[in-house]
Formats: sequence, C-alpha cells, structure tokens
Amino acid sequence: MGGYEPVDLSGVANAAVDAIDTRRVPPVGPVAFHGIPFRIGGAEPADAPFLLLEPRSDAVAVPVGRVADRIVVAHRRLRRGPTEPRPGTVVAEYTIRYADGSADRVPIRERMEIAPAADAGWDSSGPFHARGNNEVVLPDRYKGRWDEIGTRQSEAVFEPQLPDYFLWVWESRSPNVPIEAIELTATVGAILVAAITTSDLDEYPFAREAARTVRLTVDDSGASFTEPSVEVDRGVAGYAYRLPRDGDRSFLDDPLRGWGMDVHADSPHAYARVAAVPSATVTVKDGDREVGSFRWGDLGYDEPVRSGDLRVEVVEQGRNWVHVTVVDDATGRPVPCRVHFRSPAGVPYQPHGHHDHVNADLGTWHIDIGGDLRLGQATYAYIDGTCQGWLPRGDVLVDVARGFEYEPLRERVHIAPGQRELELRLRRWRSMNDDGWFSGDSHVHFLSAQGSMLEQQGEDLNVVNLLQSQWGSLFTNTEDFTGRPIATDDGRYVTWVSQENRQPFFGHMLLWGLHEPVMPWCTDGPPEADLAAWQETTMSDWADRCHEQDGTVVIPHFPLPNGEPATLIATDRADAVEMIVQWAAFHAEYYGYLNAGYRLPLVGGTDKMSSDVPVGLYRTYAKVHEEGFGYEAWCRAVRAGRTFITGGPLLRFAVDGHEAGDVVRLRGGGTVTVEAAAESIFPVGSLELVRNGEVIATSGDPSGGRSLALTADVSVDDDSWLAVRSGGARYFDGPVHRGPWDRRIFAHSSPVYVACGDDEWSRTDPAWSRSMLAQIEAGIQHVRSGRHYPEDRITHHHTETDHGAFLERPFVEAIDRVRARLDSAGA
Repeated sequence: MGGYEPVDLSGVANAAVDAIDTRRVPPVGPVAFHGIPFRIGGAEPADAPFLLLEPRSDAVAVPVGRVADRIVVAHRRLRRGPTEPRPGTVVAEYTIRYADGSADRVPIRERMEIAPAADAGWDSSGPFHARGNNEVVLPDRYKGRWDEIGTRQSEAVFEPQLPDYFLWVWESRSPNVPIEAIELTATVGAILVAAITTSDLDEYPFAREAARTVRLTVDDSGASFTEPSVEVDRGVAGYAYRLPRDGDRSFLDDPLRGWGMDVHADSPHAYARVAAVPSATVTVKDGDREVGSFRWGDLGYDEPVRSGDLRVEVVEQGRNWVHVTVVDDATGRPVPCRVHFRSPAGVPYQPHGHHDHVNADLGTWHIDIGGDLRLGQATYAYIDGTCQGWLPRGDVLVDVARGFEYEPLRERVHIAPGQRELELRLRRWRSMNDDGWFSGDSHVHFLSAQGSMLEQQGEDLNVVNLLQSQWGSLFTNTEDFTGRPIATDDGRYVTWVSQENRQPFFGHMLLWGLHEPVMPWCTDGPPEADLAAWQETTMSDWADRCHEQDGTVVIPHFPLPNGEPATLIATDRADAVEMIVQWAAFHAEYYGYLNAGYRLPLVGGTDKMSSDVPVGLYRTYAKVHEEGFGYEAWCRAVRAGRTFITGGPLLRFAVDGHEAGDVVRLRGGGTVTVEAAAESIFPVGSLELVRNGEVIATSGDPSGGRSLALTADVSVDDDSWLAVRSGGARYFDGPVHRGPWDRRIFAHSSPVYVACGDDEWSRTDPAWSRSMLAQIEAGIQHVRSGRHYPEDRITHHHTETDHGAFLERPFVEAIDRVRARLDSAGA
C-alpha cells in the first residue's frame, strides 16, 4: 500500500482475543489505521493474533529484513492488579537491530509511548508520543439515527469512540541500513503488541501540517457539483460545500446587500479543508460519482493539480487572528449587528464561536437556532459590536447589516500579514425612534431569552415577543417564561416571553405580555397538541384569560388556520391581526373584515422557527406618543392601530394630518388630503393608496428606487378606511427575501378611518357578515362532532360542569353580535 508494509508476527504471536482486558473486541486481521496497513493475526482465523509480553520473560525477536525509514507499532499495555505504573515509568524496551550489527535501544514509557486502552468514560487521552487507532470521521451528512442528531451536529467524530491500540512511530537514525529484527521485552506489567508496519517513505505517517483550504472545480463545460464530498486515505477532510459560481461579482453587485446571497445550486466550484500526508490519495466525488483523484503531495500552495476534469487549488495563502470592531459612524461606539466574512472565492470565515455553515447547510427547524443566521448561501454571526477570529490574508469581503434603518455595508477589505485589528463603520440613515416609532417582532420561537436580546439589538429591533408553545410532544421555551420583560439597561430593547396557543383547526393565537401562563397551551390534537387529544378549550377563552392580565391578543399568520378568527373578530377579542407573507388572498381577507366594519390593527412578525429567518425580517412599527417607550406603551400603540408592518420600506402616512389608527371626522362627507412616502434600503417599485380595498392612487418606479412619495385629495362620502402599501412595481411582484415562505419586500399600514356621520365610524358588508355567520355556525357543529373525553371520567381546566356549553358559548355570542349588525343595517 504505497511504501507501507506489515511485518509478519505469526511466528511469535502467542495470545488470543480473550487476553484483552476490556469489553470491546478490537479489530483483527488485515486492517488499515489512518490509511496505514497492518496485519493483526496470521493467515488462518484460528491463529493467535497478538504477541503478549510478560515481565521477566525472555525477549521476543521479530524478524524484519528490510530497509525502513520508520516503524509503526500498534500496541497497548494491559491492566493487571490494583495499581498502575506512574507516567514516565519504563514498562517495556524495544531494541531495533540493524544488519551492520548496530542497535537502537528504545525505552517504552507509561503515558509517553504506550498506555492502557480505555474501556469507557473519559480515560481516552492516551500517550503523549503515540496516536490511537481511532480516526476522525464525518457522520453521514443527510441521514442518521435519531439519537445521534446532537453528535452529527459536531460534524467530526471518532470511530471507534475510544482507541483499541496506540500507534507509536520510531524513526531510523540509519535509514539506508536494513533492519534485521526488533526485540521486544516487557519490564513492568503486560504489553500487548498487535501489529508492526514498516515504511520506506520519507514522511511522518500522520499529517502534521494543519488543514489547507482547497477549491475544487469541475472544468467540464456545463458540469456542476450537487453533493460534493472529499475522501482521504491518509488524512482527514471536512464536509465539502458548494461555492458561488461567479466568485465575488454577483455578491458585490447584489441590491439586497446585507441580506444574504443566492444559493448557487449549479456551481462548478466547491471547497473543503484537508490535512494529509504527502503519499495520501485524495478522491473528490459528487454524490456516488468520482470526479477525480490526486496525490496530496503534488498540491502546493502555488501549484494547482489536475485530474481529468477536476482542478484543485489552495485558496488560503495564510491567515491572521483579527479583532473586529463595528462602530456606529455617528457616535464611534461599537454597535450590535450581524456580520459575514468570506474570501473572494466564497469561503466563509465567521468569528470564533460562530458557524461557517449552520447545521451543515441543512434544515434547522428547532435545531441550532440562535447566534447565527443563514440567508441563502451566506451565514451571519450576531455580535455585540466586537468579535475576533481567523481571517484569510489578502482580500476579504465583509457584509454587515443592522435592521432597516442602517445602510448595509458590503465591501472588499485587505488583510495584510500581521494585521490584528479591523474597524468597520455602519451608518444610520433613518432614526424611527426619534420620530416616536418603535419596532417589534410579533412572533418568534425557539431562541433563548438572552439570545433574543442579542439578536434583536443586532437587528435594531425594540421589541421581541418570544413565544413558548407546543408541537405534539415538544414543548419549547418553558424555562424562559418569567411573567415579566427582560430589557437592556437603557430600556430601549425588550424581550417578553409569552405564548402562542394553538389548535389545528380553529386557529392559533399570540398572547403578549402574560404574567401567568394560559394553559393548556395547545389542544385538539396534532400537530399542535398531543396525539388524538380532544378540544379542551376555545381560542376565545384563551383571549379572555389574556385580557384579564392586561395582555394583548393577536391572530397570527392571519387568517390561517381559519376556524375561529371570525368569532374572535365578531366579539372584539382580537386586538390585532398579523401578516407574515404578502399574499393577495391574505390581503383580501383582511380587507373583507375592514369593509365589514371591524377596526383591525395590522402587525408584522416572522414566526421565526429556523436559522433561515432573522428576527424582525417582517416587523411592526408602532407610534408611541408622549408617554415614552416601554413594552406596555408599545402594546397600547398596537391595540390603538398606530402601526405599519414592513419587510424593508419605512412608511410615512397621514390623512389630514392624522396617522394610522386615528378617526378623521367629516360631517356629511368631503375631501381629505393624503400624504404618504416609502423609503428603503432595498429597491421598491410602488407606493399605493388603498380605499376600502381598492387602489385609488399610486406612485411608482419600475426600476426600483430607494424612495417614493404621493399626495392625493380623496373624496369621501360615507364611512371609509384608507391605508398605504409599498412593494414591487405591481405591488405583489417585489424582490423576495432569501429564506422560506416566499417573503417579499413590502410594507402595509394600518388604516386611518374616515367617519362621515354623527355616530362612531361604522361599515357593514352584508355578504361578508353572512359569510362570518356561516363560519361561526359551522364552528359549533365542529365542536359537537369533534373528539371528546368521556365526561364522567374527566375534570376540565375551566371547572364548569357543562363542557359542551363552555365550548359553544363564544360562538353563540358571536352569532348574536353579527346578527345585530345585520339587523341595524337593515340587511
């Protein structure tokens, strides 16, 4: 096997496998450790595989009869008796005899050249001057046992977990003189020699040079990597990752800088980190197909290698440990943000303690959430304004972002040899807080409370509603609930851990600002509640219990699931509705309730459940008046409808000087003046004024500008609502944020209500109201036909004796209210 040749021990072997003093059965037969061939045992299975050396026994001579630069001995000391020799004690002596009559006498010392193999636990460090036969391997990247999920995330594990033998390397002082034999003697304790292999290669058998970062390129026209991997027989290689197909060009020119990069699924480039000895064979694959192979020693830092259509080059010419500070350009002080560093070829170099690739670029639902973010093919690290770690020498591309009010920084910097400091500056182009607007994410899962505090500061997000919930047998954030907010010292950033309560048919509900849990969290079966669970409560009851605590009730990802929202809205239990995607059907549902006379504030949130979504990607801006910012004040502003939601554009909207949530009174009708604007770090193509669900004025820039404005005089002759929205050139066709759920860049305000009569603002849409009635009445039937626990065998959380009446009560109340509206409108 390429310069390594096992020595035949069959003539001296004297011990069977039962001589081993551990429960694990070690490997025997022809084997390879770290790519080096060994032969443990003779040609026949019945042959004794081991040479056992006992103290005070005669030396055993093993014939060699060949020239060797090095000899590798696979051995271990056996545990005998209650005491163990102290480290440094000579436990054996190996004498290498040359053909010219000279000899090298080598003491074998405890914990230096040999050690007992551990059977379990942490006693696995082994000797200082030898290496275990266990090797670093990569778990299967795409599948594995359920109980190995945590281990798989480490991406590199030992196989076997603990060594069976220790491989000690002896280097000849006379490499051109044949070695006649090796004499082996035990002095203290029993020594087990499993195998001996010689080498005539001028290399140390184990890689001593640190891993090199190599780029792999398929030169075949039109070819690309889909599942690249690298295998090394005498070394190690990490997972291989695809690189951008065009290097740095599209990255620097991207209009969504600061917010990720596209996944280049058809790229001919990939990279991996490899460490090996010169004689190693490196094999590059794409799935099961071999792309090419080469000898590691042929690859130099400035000497690429080719193998058929495969080209391999070293793309890291050196690296520095660099302390990075990101400062606010106006104040000069470090500012929390998120950062991404990469080479021009696309190799990531994230700060120490953060991941270059989140979860090996696989899905992260409820796994590996927090501290890192992946937007397309770019991974970001959340930092407090400072970080440190390795950066490659030469050009480095930096990408820094902080929410929607800072100009993203994406530029090329140069890291010189010896450079240890790097300062980057972020410029705030808009301060919404100065104008009384404070941002929040309505809907976040799986982060820790402290992690939420870091990430929301990194996104310049004032409020995070971090929600514990249940997915069948999975309960999340239980330990984070305290019934009160946590905040930065200046009170500007607040996280409150509350709940999302959920039912698979009737719907989900966000309960903000809870001081005590509202239980049960979920009901009526999976995927929300337990398998085959019954309907224990209603969303309406959850809302009532939240309001008893002065909390805020939001219908998330409105309107789905759509079983009880009509009931909640009809009975004024919903304080707001949440929009998390820009879908026309969701707009139509929202507009329908407004047209039916229900004043519904709009909030934005992410429903963050993976590392593919930043907190605040969709966010709510709420206008806090003279009382000043605080969590309760922000929630009051939401309930009052002083909000707009955004995935980038920042809106200004006024009707005769009144802002969202206000009622403008026009006795008998008249004309109002609307002033609106949208400004954004992203390109926006339209700004539209909506009246009662219809677009009545628009300002556009088909090429995608940074700001749009419109002014319109609107005639109003009956109670109406007005709102503004901003998005793509045709509103619904704007750019898409990288990540799940087709989240487009858009913004939408809550309405301003225009009242033309003497009474309060009111509208009635008989058709919509009748549709609500149909849904509410069907809800009662669904309750009656649903799964139930035998009533004579259960006590319910609500303590009422008639569970059916408890469940139906809010639906009955909603029917009465909707019918009263229809009656008052003469419909």
